[in-house]
Amino acid sequence: MSTSEIEFLPALVSHIVDVARVNGDKAPSERELAEHFAVSRGQVRESLAILEAMRIIQRRAKSGIYLTLDDAGLDSMALLARAGVQLDARQIFQAVELRKIHEIKAAELAANRATEANFERLRDILERSEKQIAEGVGLQQLDGEFHLEIVRATQNEMFHKICSSFYAASFQRMPLYFGEIERSVKSHAEHQQIFDALYRRDAILAQALMNTHLGRAMSYWTEILDGSRDQAAPEKPAVEPDHV
Repeated sequence: MSTSEIEFLPALVSHIVDVARVNGDKAPSERELAEHFAVSRGQVRESLAILEAMRIIQRRAKSGIYLTLDDAGLDSMALLARAGVQLDARQIFQAVELRKIHEIKAAELAANRATEANFERLRDILERSEKQIAEGVGLQQLDGEFHLEIVRATQNEMFHKICSSFYAASFQRMPLYFGEIERSVKSHAEHQQIFDALYRRDAILAQALMNTHLGRAMSYWTEILDGSRDQAAPEKPAVEPDHV
């Protein structure tokens, strides 16, 4: 993929999503996209082929281009995040749930496999976290660094690539989660406890602490999901109308 394609794809995805979401999932045509971005139809066609391979869109003969985000694979998550495409509450909950499944196992493996280099990087992240909190800044960036370093400490490169995809897709919602400094303070304290368990090579404790830590995030997004459902549900009349 060329540099121009890498720069063009996020803007293309963002525009397609904006239009399709108010048009029954139907995206603009190749001609409309070429005119909107002032590029050749050939460049648009090549970019659409990439998006179709990632299952972000589907081109249907004699019908047009349609958004298919529900079918998108893991490889699309980083691109969608760069394009500013927000996940809905249900998708966020599922992503956090999957993170929890993966990272509890990561804590176990890291306790047995982490090298001194991994521990040094974790110490550095914790020191920078403490400094940021003292300055009143949340952990929206450093939280991901901490968790991904634990996954890196499993020494399983494929595992790290998969989890990196989840974090690439989550950076937009992290400022919301860490919007309250108290949540950063609590997360930092839990990170320190997880680090101590890993350093002592206590896999069972590390797993238990990670389970509790990520459980808080799941509870937070569950509340948002429930709130979204309540807002979407039609209000019921306080008194049932009389039948005529």
